[in-house]
Amino acid sequence: MPQVLFRIAYKCYIAGMITAEDIEKAIEQLDARELARFRAWFEAFDAQQFDAAIERDAQAGKLDALADEALAAHRAGRSREL
Repeated sequence: MPQVLFRIAYKCYIAGMITAEDIEKAIEQLDARELARFRAWFEAFDAQQFDAAIERDAQAGKLDALADEALAAHRAGRSREL
């Protein structure tokens, strides 16, 4: 974790609270190298969170109606090869 983020996170942890505003302020203080490092980490983190949400929705059956609709469209000839 970039040093400035660690300092702010530690300070806020001790106080019992960290806010998005605290994180924003810390990010604004990062140099270009650390910002690129943070950006890469966040992109991977965000993708993992998205994948986990899709997986939960699929397991809960929340995507079944969409799958059924897509299969019906395919059977009706309203799809094409990619």
